[in-house]
Amino acid sequence: MGRNKKALPLLERVTITDYAAEGKAVARVNDMVVFVPWAVPGDVVDLQVRRKKHSFMEAEIAKFHEYSKVRVTPMCSHFGVCGGCKWQQIPYDEQLRMKQQQVQDQLTRIGKVALPEFRPILGSVKTQEYRNKLDFGCANKRWLTSEQLKDETLVKDTPAIGFHITGAFDKILPIEKCWLMDDLHNEMRNAVRDYAVSNGLSFFDLRQQTGLLRDVIIRNSNTGEWMVIFQFHYDHSSEESLKADEQQAQGLLQHMADKFPQITSLMYLDNQKCNDTIGDQDILTFKGKDHIIETMEDLKFKVGPKSFYQTNTEQAYHLYSVAREFAFAALNTQNPKLKTQHSKPLVYDLYTGTGTIANFVARQAQKVIGIEYVPEAIEDAKINSQLNGIDNTLFYAGDMKDILTDDFISQHGRPDVIITDPPRAGMHPDVVKTILRAAPQRIVYVSCNPATQARDLQDLDAAYQVAAVQPVDMFPHTPHVENVVLLTKR
Repeated sequence: MGRNKKALPLLERVTITDYAAEGKAVARVNDMVVFVPWAVPGDVVDLQVRRKKHSFMEAEIAKFHEYSKVRVTPMCSHFGVCGGCKWQQIPYDEQLRMKQQQVQDQLTRIGKVALPEFRPILGSVKTQEYRNKLDFGCANKRWLTSEQLKDETLVKDTPAIGFHITGAFDKILPIEKCWLMDDLHNEMRNAVRDYAVSNGLSFFDLRQQTGLLRDVIIRNSNTGEWMVIFQFHYDHSSEESLKADEQQAQGLLQHMADKFPQITSLMYLDNQKCNDTIGDQDILTFKGKDHIIETMEDLKFKVGPKSFYQTNTEQAYHLYSVAREFAFAALNTQNPKLKTQHSKPLVYDLYTGTGTIANFVARQAQKVIGIEYVPEAIEDAKINSQLNGIDNTLFYAGDMKDILTDDFISQHGRPDVIITDPPRAGMHPDVVKTILRAAPQRIVYVSCNPATQARDLQDLDAAYQVAAVQPVDMFPHTPHVENVVLLTKR
């Protein structure tokens, strides 16, 4: 017989004292740290412990005794269940203060390198409807809260379109209204749900890998264009089943085309994989173009269904403006290393994506060489240069550590400036070593994860010093923050 698990305690009248990582808050009970989601310093609560280790506990709020004076009312009815916006209960100026502190803590504790005084964080131009892209999963079983599970009148196994719930990969939280994108996207998503339910379209079952309607991606641009991408999962077990699914899919696509003439790019695919990634899938165009256009300053950028483009368009301009300033402008006239160079520099743009940064800085550069893993993104980057009459860019597709080699640098020239904008995992150690051998005068490091950025700064520290740090908030109401660091050669 197995041992009975000891019941986890209820901690009464606990005061939340500070913020923690991943959007959580923290309290101390009997010299033990307790991590609590959805809480604000100053809240006085009862906590139900859900996990207990030797040095910490994780708990949920069971009851409020006092609300923090800092706390504000969340705007969204899904707050507290949907994990997307964990900080809606916190005023925006307080969110910015926390993000600034988060960057400083991570660069100090993890990087352990000498740091200048940080610039104040750049807050987002918009705190609502700031996103240009949302991805909604479809499932034949909706997520139910504990209260809903007790409701005997509620039909339990109903389909849903919305967001995946952490820890319940096969269930979807149905979303009625999301505040993060222009409200037209809510109309589109709800129209998909209503049509699918009314016309008997099956919703995807992730465990069984069955069901037609799998995923919906909605994108828009600052030029007023909209892209909608449907992921279907056709039944290939027989010719009749396949034909029936294709007919139902075409019916839904035509319904959306008729109902929403704002859609300028309506696309779809049949995804038979076990995951929803579309980078390796063939995507077909049902209506309109295979892309939408974004603008930044006087530049145009083609954004296709597989393209990466910063999801906060207006704030992306401020982020890239910082990167451009760090790459070229004199920051301290007393320090000759930071003065603008008399001749235009050779720039390498690592992890270039669709070439947004590369094209954004090209006019100040002798030449910009962009490298990116996704071939489709590189094709878009080339087109973006052509769209804007830019002829001093070169783009290469492939794994960064395989492309950026000593031979590559010998062929194309030693860079004066390297701009790097890696994924959350940071740069591969081989890439860091190659950068050190390339020995540019400046490195501009744009990061969506200051923790891995701090690790890479430590690896670069022998040859480079941190000259400037600029946090940028791209994602209001979340704990995520971007950070731009300028490194100069010692």
